[in-house]
Amino acid sequence: MVEQIFSKLKGDKWIWIIVVILSGWSLLAVYSSVGTLAYKEGKGTELYLFKHFSIIAVGLVLMYLSHKLDYRWYAGISKLLMMITIPLLIYTLVFGNNVNDASRWVTIPVINQTFQTSDLAKLSLITFLARMLSHKAYEIKDLKKSFIPIMGTVCAVFVLIAWANLSTALMLFGTSVLLLIIGRVSIKQIGIVCLGGGVLLMMVILLGPRRATYMSRVEGFFKTEKVESASVPFQEDKNFQANNAKIAIATGGLFGKGPGNSVQRNVLPHPYSDFIFAIIVEEYGTIGGAILILLYLALMYRVIRIVTMSPRAFGAFLAAGLGFSLTIQALANMAVAVGLGPVTGVPLPLVSMGGTSILFTSVALGIILSVSRSIEELKNKEELEESAITGQKQPKQKKIVVGTIS
Repeated sequence: MVEQIFSKLKGDKWIWIIVVILSGWSLLAVYSSVGTLAYKEGKGTELYLFKHFSIIAVGLVLMYLSHKLDYRWYAGISKLLMMITIPLLIYTLVFGNNVNDASRWVTIPVINQTFQTSDLAKLSLITFLARMLSHKAYEIKDLKKSFIPIMGTVCAVFVLIAWANLSTALMLFGTSVLLLIIGRVSIKQIGIVCLGGGVLLMMVILLGPRRATYMSRVEGFFKTEKVESASVPFQEDKNFQANNAKIAIATGGLFGKGPGNSVQRNVLPHPYSDFIFAIIVEEYGTIGGAILILLYLALMYRVIRIVTMSPRAFGAFLAAGLGFSLTIQALANMAVAVGLGPVTGVPLPLVSMGGTSILFTSVALGIILSVSRSIEELKNKEELEESAITGQKQPKQKKIVVGTIS
């Protein structure tokens, strides 16, 4: 049964396995974390579980479809995506749904569902940068032909996202800089990009609509406040979320309290998304948290193997950018939960409850698997050609591609 499934799924089989494990774990963690939300909304927890399961199922379908498409097609698609993304980001800032002084979502009229445009922007910018760095490899240091278009695109997307979602913008900017380094852009030019990003960052922090929130979170991270009264609401306690996340992790112990036995899920404002890692550690213990971290590191390791074996620069840049983006986001979410960074609204990829985050993460993984699939097909083709030249019969088991890259 398993062999039949893997015979139809191309690309790195370990990435498929990691995705299935994370998706299954997500169902358990989200179902355990939505009790308070269901009570406030007057709905059953099963409704949220079914909705989350449906999103994961759609995500797996998108992942399968995107991995079936030859990754070279994404070079042309990236231009179209960038033409859509920047106007859509501007529309979101002006007409988007405003929640907590942040316009991050737009409503899709027909299905009446919200859509977070920054998730599309991440995918668009990374594919666009991969295309630019591979197609302009021999003139990458040319100011007009390469550097200005690359810098202009990165900075434009950065400031449009940062105006309402600084944490996501910073992670995307960091991923872009890593791609520029891999693309052998000169240190001087990378320094100019970082300087431009720094100026835009200060502009957002000092003039943006969420400047008070950003300053409060940074201040709360570096300065510990003591709240004397237990009746003080979390809005007045700058460290309320971080402190309760630490309590969840500390009380989880080595083996955890068991699935569904979390206490802090009833206290934390967003236990099913922003702080789901803390709930997982509380219920599954330090061992469970360590396993989750290892799964993301294993995912990045498999992506790095794909990058090193890709015969084309575009495939290498594409896999590297998308892989770094997912890993950085995962580590950032977990760092916030354990108190290594200020509070952000970054979800845990494939685990946190959410719509567009899961869907676009699935597409990103599908693109990575498309690169992996092309490597396997090229490898099998070379083996067939070699066997034809030598006159040796191709071993039967090598006709079944299960997606390993080793």
